[in-house]
Amino acid sequence: MSDEKFLQPPPSRKDWWLGLALVLLVAVAGWAGRQFWLAHRSASPAASTAAAPAEVAAEPDRSAPSPPPAPADEGAEKLAAARRAWQEDRGQAAREILLPLLAQATNAIVRQEAEALLGAIHTALVFSRRPMAEKVEYTVQPGDTLEKLAKKFATTKELLRLSNNFTGDVIRLGERLRVFSGPFTAQVSRTRNELVLSQGGKFFKRYAVGTGQYSTTPTGTFHIVSRIAGPTWYRPGGAPIPYGDTNNVLGTHWLKLDAEHYGLHGTWDTNTIGKQSSQGCIRLLNSEIEELYTLLPEGTAVTISD
Repeated sequence: MSDEKFLQPPPSRKDWWLGLALVLLVAVAGWAGRQFWLAHRSASPAASTAAAPAEVAAEPDRSAPSPPPAPADEGAEKLAAARRAWQEDRGQAAREILLPLLAQATNAIVRQEAEALLGAIHTALVFSRRPMAEKVEYTVQPGDTLEKLAKKFATTKELLRLSNNFTGDVIRLGERLRVFSGPFTAQVSRTRNELVLSQGGKFFKRYAVGTGQYSTTPTGTFHIVSRIAGPTWYRPGGAPIPYGDTNNVLGTHWLKLDAEHYGLHGTWDTNTIGKQSSQGCIRLLNSEIEELYTLLPEGTAVTISD
């Protein structure tokens, strides 16, 4: 180990005083500079006010109200409320939510879901003894028959039987019936291949249909003039094809219009629904033409448009 550091001479007293003076000078200069900066900052109003807006802007405004929910959110809430009402078997309450929603909603998804739910509710209510605003209480009188009552209330025998939960055509004197009363109308679109059923001017249900190739389905307002279950198909220039034959294109039911050779019918070929694929008639799934056959009496207006 080197002993060099022990051989250095000690600093002189003069050098020691010079170092101390230098340290004090630096400390005094720093203190003076700090005091000058503070005095200048407090004396300048621009400096104090310039920082304020930045500080205020940085603090969030917690007193501002939350924005109102979007219409789609309101629609979703009403749809959920209608579903709850229907699950609780409060069909009329569900309708009272859905019908105004459908009239006001502009959101396509909300409208689609409201229509689907309304269609399911309407058929379930109409085809059962559940109460509806459109149903009237009726006590069977002497001379009444199902056919007479169907004409009196502008409905069908099939609906009277189904909605009152009995089979056959025999009704008993004094029996109490719930009768659905209210006119239906149907609007068919050739381009959209759909049928919208309305009751009393309000939406009832939407159905997918098949229409005529090359727009051969006629346009205009027509009326149902006959109703046939298990129809025979009288194909042009050929022998009649009975119901049940796989070559019979009419499906399970036929609703003839007062346009020669045209009507609404079922189909066994489900791939033709939603397309322009028929010879001009309006095709529906067999299960759905059965619904219309039960609901629509003779005289029902059917409007066909593009």
